[in-house]
Amino acid sequence: MKTIWLASYPKSGNTWLRVLIANLNAPGAVPVDINNLPADQSLASAREPFDRFLLIDSGLLTHEEIDGLRPRLYEELARRQFPGAAGDDIHFAKVHDAYTAVPQGEPLLAGAHGAVGAIVIVRDPRDIALSLANHRGTTIDEAIGFLNDTNAEFSGELDGLPRQLRQKLLNWNQHVASWLEQRDIPIHLVRYEDLAADTVSVFRSALLFAGISATDKAVERAVSFSQFALLQQQEQESGFCEAPRPFQGNVFFRRGQPGGWRDELMPSQVARVEAEHAPMMRRLGYQLETVQKEAVTLRGEAA
Repeated sequence: MKTIWLASYPKSGNTWLRVLIANLNAPGAVPVDINNLPADQSLASAREPFDRFLLIDSGLLTHEEIDGLRPRLYEELARRQFPGAAGDDIHFAKVHDAYTAVPQGEPLLAGAHGAVGAIVIVRDPRDIALSLANHRGTTIDEAIGFLNDTNAEFSGELDGLPRQLRQKLLNWNQHVASWLEQRDIPIHLVRYEDLAADTVSVFRSALLFAGISATDKAVERAVSFSQFALLQQQEQESGFCEAPRPFQGNVFFRRGQPGGWRDELMPSQVARVEAEHAPMMRRLGYQLETVQKEAVTLRGEAA
């Protein structure tokens, strides 16, 4: 059996892709319960597997000491979960960490010893800012500050013991670049916007990268079971266990509409995002609003 990372900056569509995968083999004629998605060993930052498989209480260690041991965790998971497997089945694992190295120089995620590849999901950072503000219970300006912060991290609190290990995110463009530019494992890039526009085709391509053969009927069924409106309905009726605990008044599946930033971000906020991430946005095919307006202004002045 092979592990494939589902890698993304937070609020980029990782959970939606996990739901699509889960619904590929949904039993019966109803969608999978969003509160019964594979967790624990399918989440790279889960604390419990670290303690159980490495036989160390992570609560006694510093973040740096934990990071130094995390490559051993992913190697151990690969050995323990799938001993002697033939490689025909796939184990998907969610990861929000940037692709970084530990002080000893090896990849935090153990490189090719931790996974055979990664499906990297990206999303327009202007839309991420809105979703991130909702997710973390902050203002949009604070969310943009987090998006632009080269030291941004999840679960890095020093008071209390978070359910997850610390995850170094870096800023958005650094995070994306870390995955696109590493050479340890092959990647398959999925843009959230493309997944929303042609879910069947984009999802099928991701499955083929993972080595999964699925019939057209199975793929189309998974897509129909994973419509955003259905996820919102499930959350409204039963809540969602992966929603951040301090801000459970905010929904996890908020809007999901590509380009929603045009309705909600102020021009100054758009400019802040684009000023920090323009090169990567261009690389991924996201048009820059600020640059376009400046070009129009310059043409008008020239005339």
